[in-house]
Amino acid sequence: MEKLVYLLWDRRAHDGDAMARWLLDACAPALLELGARGLSINVNDADANAPAPLPTPAGEIPLGAEVSLWLDCHDRRAPFDALLRSRGHRVAAYLVTESLYTDYGGNAHSGARDWPDGVRSPGLLTVSLLEKPEPMDDDTWYAHWYGVQSPVSEAIQPRARYVRNAVARRLDADAPPYRGIVEEAWPSAEHVRDPMLFYRADGSQERLRRHIERMLESVNAFLELPRLRVVTMSEYLLRSPTA
Repeated sequence: MEKLVYLLWDRRAHDGDAMARWLLDACAPALLELGARGLSINVNDADANAPAPLPTPAGEIPLGAEVSLWLDCHDRRAPFDALLRSRGHRVAAYLVTESLYTDYGGNAHSGARDWPDGVRSPGLLTVSLLEKPEPMDDDTWYAHWYGVQSPVSEAIQPRARYVRNAVARRLDADAPPYRGIVEEAWPSAEHVRDPMLFYRADGSQERLRRHIERMLESVNAFLELPRLRVVTMSEYLLRSPTA
């Protein structure tokens, strides 16, 4: 199987609830009927009720949704492609390799998944879009993302689930040059709103300072912060790719 990630933006002004209704009520059943082996939909709707840790720049429409499809062969994606583009949203498609660094129940921050396919996951998701700085070579960039950033963030943040999608190919010539698409699930919206919770500072201003400094040191070593995009979303797991 191969995994495809579609990123969707509204053309003019983001209406997350309208996008969610269209994706979940109309698109999801059709995508499964077309033969998707796995499907998840993350959407920036009213239920994603916390500001992103890094706000989208003023005047820029934020990412509206992320649709992940598992197909037998990505070059047979045409009907899936057509459906996701049918509403006129701006769409960018990527072929990715997925690393499930932490799943629900894999640490102390959540229990194992106990909700069925199609039901909104509890808590809150952040989706981060990563670009590789131009001077950095691939080996150095991936070594830091995988070998430094992932364990640092796991150690100092209350993350319930962490999915790394490394971009193998952009499938649209005009797709933004993202090299990583990251999905991080948090126990609650409050864990994203409150820095004390987000950085596991346990009420200590000194520990909060240390953890923020440690995070910024790691992030700045492989990303340019002005080019990083982070959006809060609701997560819907529609079909496990192993089903």
